[in-house]
Amino acid sequence: MQAFQEEDYTRRLDLGLWKKLLKLAKPYHKHLVGVVIFMALTAVVDVALPMMNAYAIDHFIALKTTEGLGLFMAEYIGLAVFQMAVVFGFIRLSGRVETGTCYLIRKKGFQKLQELPFSYYDRMPVGYLMSRLTNDTQRLGDTIGWSLVDLCWGAVFLIACSVQMLRLNWQLGLTVLLVIPPLAVISWKFQQGILESYRQVRKRNSQITSGFNEGINGAKTTKTLVREEMNREEFDEVAQGMRTSSVKAATLSALFLPIVVSLGSLATGYALWQGGNAVLAEQLTGMGMTVGVLQVFINYTVQFFQPVRDIARIFAELQSSQAAAERVMSLLETEPDIVDSPEVVERFGDNFHPKTENWPKLVGDIDFEDVSFRYKDGEQVLSHFNLHVNHGETIALVGETGSGKSTIVNLVCRFYEPTEGRVLIDGVDYRERSQLWLQSNLGYVLQSPHLFSGTVAENIRYGRPSATDEEVRRAAKMVGAEPFILAMKDGYSANVGEGGNRLSTGQKQLISFARAILTNPAIFVLDEATSSVDTETEQLIQEAIQTTLSGRTSFIIAHRLSTIRSADRILVIHDGKIIEDGTHRQLVARQGVYYKLYTNQFQDEQGMQILQEGK
Repeated sequence: MQAFQEEDYTRRLDLGLWKKLLKLAKPYHKHLVGVVIFMALTAVVDVALPMMNAYAIDHFIALKTTEGLGLFMAEYIGLAVFQMAVVFGFIRLSGRVETGTCYLIRKKGFQKLQELPFSYYDRMPVGYLMSRLTNDTQRLGDTIGWSLVDLCWGAVFLIACSVQMLRLNWQLGLTVLLVIPPLAVISWKFQQGILESYRQVRKRNSQITSGFNEGINGAKTTKTLVREEMNREEFDEVAQGMRTSSVKAATLSALFLPIVVSLGSLATGYALWQGGNAVLAEQLTGMGMTVGVLQVFINYTVQFFQPVRDIARIFAELQSSQAAAERVMSLLETEPDIVDSPEVVERFGDNFHPKTENWPKLVGDIDFEDVSFRYKDGEQVLSHFNLHVNHGETIALVGETGSGKSTIVNLVCRFYEPTEGRVLIDGVDYRERSQLWLQSNLGYVLQSPHLFSGTVAENIRYGRPSATDEEVRRAAKMVGAEPFILAMKDGYSANVGEGGNRLSTGQKQLISFARAILTNPAIFVLDEATSSVDTETEQLIQEAIQTTLSGRTSFIIAHRLSTIRSADRILVIHDGKIIEDGTHRQLVARQGVYYKLYTNQFQDEQGMQILQEGK
């Protein structure tokens, strides 16, 4: 099975991207400012403590006196307590920034998923989207909450430390600072390799998540087709790719940090050598460096390369996190294929802020006017298609697979929009109305019904949470679902299990039918609703169709032609065109394509019945 191929990202470290992410965390900007202040104060304290040590060596140890020791100890303890307080402050605020950023990104991501149209989910695997909103989002929270603020500490400490070293001994301090240019060059050279490796790691991780999702959901199919070994080999290939990319990224990072450490050690050794000579000169001539100053200088030199190493580490983490940031922002910035115009939003509202008081009543007259439709992959499905449906009509669509039946229905529901031409609802181009207005008036029953974890009643009222228990029961009765519901131990309070796995396919179909009926839709769609149910459930659905579709504009995509004999019109679709149109009786009398389909299926069903009776 060919794995989903996500887009590749090739940009270098992009500051504009991180600015966008910081904008997402706007509610936590005050916390970020507080973290920066605490980190800066921490850096100042880290620079001040060695100076306190130098004073102690030169005044108390060298002069062998305890004069002023009490005041010194009080100041030292006060500084230590202050350091503890600011460390507590930045850890507490950083934790809030991390968790808050994750929350905001996931919230916006989930909202974006609600905004994206049906077509987006046709091409995006579930595992891929889950990886973006879980693993990638957590990495971004870690980066913004901790890594970026660590950069602040490192920058303040380096500046303060550099100033102090130059003040104490500018020649020696300048020598130590000369190590920075080669470090910058090394960092630049390592950037591209580390970034590309981590991009591949995130990409492979997404494929692995998708593989787990498909493997779990398709476990029964795998077992029945004995594909365990093939699936394992395919998964091993993806996992091996992630392992290779991870090893490469780890190797580059492992080379990067030792180089930084080695350069720092050379600078420290040089400072110790020159500073030692200066201390000897001070002892001999009084024109050198005191032991306390040497101690603080060496302390600064050692500590100076700690933030350099941290910045190098953070830089590598930013390379890794940018791959996650690119993927998350790609989702958040995805523009829906179908959007309402600003004028429509102004008048009728959007999916999250509907202005229902301005919504016109949907009657159900539908017109296709010279409609052509082409999928993004270039496949032309409809060409100059015309159709008029009166409100209250039941239209059945039949034809071979790929003839365009589902496309017609999806265009009616505005899951897609025409490439050319117009679809009119009640005489008005439906692009002049909001998507929510139309889809709030739709009832849709899929071939493979999906139930949500929860009770039977909760699933029936899913599209209308305010429905009363009586209304829920009435909907179940209308579709013939109540007998099996009441036969369950807890009745309407029975848990259906994940995806409705505690119910049969027919039972799930009836509950999904009741769920659609409860919303009282003006337009009803049954997409192969009886193709996967037993004959008894099919009979219940046929009876429900007779009862519930009356007065509603309805479209039935049917595989079993016996379910559509009562339809007002039956359209035979071939290559995106209507080749026959009429009632069941009229089309049978013509003895055309529909007649052949019907008689062949009738003979097949009769043959199956004879075989079953023979057994």
